[in-house]
Amino acid sequence: MTNRHVSIVTGVSYLIIFFAAIYANFFALEAIVGNPLITVEQHGMYIRFGAIAFLIAAVFDVVVAWGLFELYKEHVLSRLSAYFRIMHATIMGAAVFALLMTLSLRTEADILNQVTIFNTLWLIGLFFFGAHLMVLSTILKNIRIIPVLLLIAGALYMADTIAHFVLPNYDAYASIFLLIVATPAILGEMSFALWLLFKGGKKAA
Repeated sequence: MTNRHVSIVTGVSYLIIFFAAIYANFFALEAIVGNPLITVEQHGMYIRFGAIAFLIAAVFDVVVAWGLFELYKEHVLSRLSAYFRIMHATIMGAAVFALLMTLSLRTEADILNQVTIFNTLWLIGLFFFGAHLMVLSTILKNIRIIPVLLLIAGALYMADTIAHFVLPNYDAYASIFLLIVATPAILGEMSFALWLLFKGGKKAA
């Protein structure tokens, strides 16, 4: 495969992760949190498909890690960046087990406890993902603005995980953290995905 082909595969993988994560988070996971018992007892397929969506995202995270390593393997930090992303994918894949465990539970408290375990593992994974983005931002060359957005997003992912663990009243600031983390993350990662699809891997890139 040429670098151009690798770049396209990586960009497409980014988009698959994006859409899989939207379904898994905003349909499956939100359904469980909003109506734990009803979702488990009457809409178990939401959870099953949500788990599959999370696993798909984890698989394509590894594909992205491979693609970025292939594109930038001459950089001394490329391998470290890939390891951080693979750590994120591994933890996210393991977290799915906690989500599937809800299907065998019959009390709201037990279901939400499994969701809490899932979210805790998810946050740990995002800490490694943030580290990946920060390292990646130092690797990228000849791209305007995107490395800066990735650097900011990576730092904020890590800060958000730390805030979850150290702030006893995190929920009071959750909407603020979501806004400040999501904005540079979406702008930076989607811009990078599109750059990979249309410009990445070319000799001038």
